[in-house]
Amino acid sequence: MAYEGYSCLRVRTDRGVAFVTLDHPPVNLMDLPMMQDLHRLVGELEADAELRVVVFDSADPEFFIAHADVELIEQLPTTAPPKPTELGFFHSLMERYRTLPKATIGKLEGRARGGGSEFLLALDMRFGALGRAILAQPEVALGIIPGGSGTQRLPRLIGRARALEVILGCDDVPADLAERWGYLNRALPPAELGPFVERLAHRIALFPAEAIARAKASVDAADTTVREGLLEEAHLFNQAVASTDARERMATFRTIGGQTRAFELAMGDVFKPTGEK
Repeated sequence: MAYEGYSCLRVRTDRGVAFVTLDHPPVNLMDLPMMQDLHRLVGELEADAELRVVVFDSADPEFFIAHADVELIEQLPTTAPPKPTELGFFHSLMERYRTLPKATIGKLEGRARGGGSEFLLALDMRFGALGRAILAQPEVALGIIPGGSGTQRLPRLIGRARALEVILGCDDVPADLAERWGYLNRALPPAELGPFVERLAHRIALFPAEAIARAKASVDAADTTVREGLLEEAHLFNQAVASTDARERMATFRTIGGQTRAFELAMGDVFKPTGEK
């Protein structure tokens, strides 16, 4: 399969492994072009019978995916719709990656906040660079909640209390702490991260595609309540987005420089309590 014509992604394949590089300057925002590329990509990955493993990394060592496009969220209805009975576009997209019958791996060297963290949570495995990788769910600081599966996947991964610390605290989680909590599988020295991930990917790719797919399906059967949780998350997210406070906070976020490179690099310090160093 060619994997050509993407605007935000670069894809190469090698011995049953697809290496997908996110390349969407200035900060790899999860905006409409990125989502469209990811939607098209998952269909091609599903259809590629030669493929067994997919590895995601970033062309920008400082950003994996900054977060979802706040300007796009601001375009959502100001009156909350009824609670959904079907998954929306982004939830469905994340579920397609979670249930993809291939092994999926995130290689994190920079920041993955908000929708970037949620995309990583939809992958099977996550590995980060010590001293560089950062994960966060800062949505509550903008008056909304994680709306791309974060409130459902994160507590299942690291536990309720730690998930609430991440989601309500809106603080950055460095790689070493993320590893201890299980947010990351492993945190490795930067020089070791790439070789480790590539070696693991090629090892998995040696095994039968059907066995990989069935093993994933069997593991996923251990938790059968995600869908209802996602529907509830969507309902609460829509209510939050429609609130006046959220609208004001999102507008302020962009006014003070949100989604610019300089602001995003320092955002971990912006949301610190007054007086904290």
